[in-house]
Amino acid sequence: MSRALVTGGNGYLGTHLIAALLRAGIPVRATVRSTASAESLRAAVRRGSPGSPGSPDDAALEIVVADLTADDGWKAAVTGCEQVYHVASPLPYVQPKDPDELIVPAREGVLRVLRAARDAGAGRVVLTSSFAAIGYTPKPTAEFTEDDWTDPDTPGLAPYPRSKAIAERAAWDLMEHDGGDTELVVINPTFILGPTLTTELRSSMHLVKAMLDGTMTTTPRARFGLADVRDVADLHVRAMAAPEAAGQRFLAVADGPTISYLEIAETLRRRLGPLAAKVPTEEAPGDHLPRPVIHNDRERNELGWRPRPTETTIVETAESLRDLGLLDDNADSSA
Repeated sequence: MSRALVTGGNGYLGTHLIAALLRAGIPVRATVRSTASAESLRAAVRRGSPGSPGSPDDAALEIVVADLTADDGWKAAVTGCEQVYHVASPLPYVQPKDPDELIVPAREGVLRVLRAARDAGAGRVVLTSSFAAIGYTPKPTAEFTEDDWTDPDTPGLAPYPRSKAIAERAAWDLMEHDGGDTELVVINPTFILGPTLTTELRSSMHLVKAMLDGTMTTTPRARFGLADVRDVADLHVRAMAAPEAAGQRFLAVADGPTISYLEIAETLRRRLGPLAAKVPTEEAPGDHLPRPVIHNDRERNELGWRPRPTETTIVETAESLRDLGLLDDNADSSA
């Protein structure tokens, strides 16, 4: 059996995806930017795949070094991999002043991986994009499907959604005009939460931690879709396996209405007792925001995808922070 390549293997989503593949008995080659990440990656995947057919301690998980900003290492990384999952992408906690700090590595990194996959004869690449490439240009109806696109020239658009829209457009353009026999599928997750396997916090986990430890006293004013990191990983695997998925985009969003940060805080307070004693109870003031409607019919109907309830995702996110000792001492961890 050939290996599946997972770029950004030591990330929040990457570790869950590797664990899912190993549980299915699929050997994995994962890219990291530095060999210093190797042991923490194995430890994270071990948390997500205990007793799986492929243990991260043996040859089932191979770890190699490759950086999205350089050509070195990508030819070797892709060689022998029929399946390529391109998960790695810059995700800032704070938006940079210079948009090119995100746009250039996002676009060039995607193209670098796609060209390497094409040249190596990979059958399919599943690319992790974002809802940011779909729904950040306002629509009168505030309803979104995979047919929608964020216009990078939208006035006031932040660097991150601009980078995602530009990078994904570049990916589709390359594959249409010079993709060879390699197929492309794109996953567009909404805001990702869910248990972390890593002890290095990513941006979405910082937000929940800030709620729990009292650093965030008022929630940001926003309405958005939410997806569980485990379900997003599962959607990647399904998109790789389904022949009919070729050339399509798939939105990763939980069933039901979209949510606000205040509603996340209210769920934490309602379900977690003392652990959530410092969670904020107020939302930042501002104008009324429409509640977007984000459809997941394509992934449910074509791929049989069934996401978890959002409340489960929110609660288990907080519990994983507690269980891994990632909350500050001033957050009550007795729950």
